[in-house]
Amino acid sequence: MHQIDSEMQTCMDACHECHVTCLHMAMNHCLEAGGKHAAPEHMKIMADCAQICAVAIDFMARKSAHHQHICRECAEICRACAASCEGLDGMEDCVAACRKCADACDKMAG
Repeated sequence: MHQIDSEMQTCMDACHECHVTCLHMAMNHCLEAGGKHAAPEHMKIMADCAQICAVAIDFMARKSAHHQHICRECAEICRACAASCEGLDGMEDCVAACRKCADACDKMAG
């Protein structure tokens, strides 16, 4: 049996939560709020964040030899997304999910 270790599973769970949170918030809350919430740079980093989280999950699930590089990049993008979401009304869940994911990915990056 090839189990995924608990640290990797924790990271995958954090990536999944971040992926879903960023997509949901971008496509619902941010687009509906408009203004700074819907600014192109903000929407792009949220899409980037959701996408890199999904990619990181795939790399970890495969136990790819390259998962550490992907996790390092994921942490960086998650922190950029958290920074973009900070100060915008109603984005606390997104900031929290991004920070949690970044911390988990830092651990996987080594």
